[in-house]
Amino acid sequence: MKNLRDVIIAPHISERSMMDMEEKNWYTFKVQLKANKTEIKKAVEEIFDVKVEKVTTNRMPGKKRRMGYHEGRTAKWKKARVKLAEDNRIDIFEGI
Repeated sequence: MKNLRDVIIAPHISERSMMDMEEKNWYTFKVQLKANKTEIKKAVEEIFDVKVEKVTTNRMPGKKRRMGYHEGRTAKWKKARVKLAEDNRIDIFEGI
């Protein structure tokens, strides 16, 4: 990837990700399909100015969807969970 800001697409918000964020200091992001763990780590450290301890990734499959007679699939995507050092926090969820 050329630009590290293109690696992270958006934060992934769910009940589990919010609980992990508060209790275990894990943050979940939707990332580019071709991004690897080192690129994700560098991107999070550069953008949010934090220290990353660990990165785990999952490839999420597209799901079948129907609109009446027509059938299709949603796009597949990649999820990255990032564990930060103890004293680090990301304030992207400040207003939630």
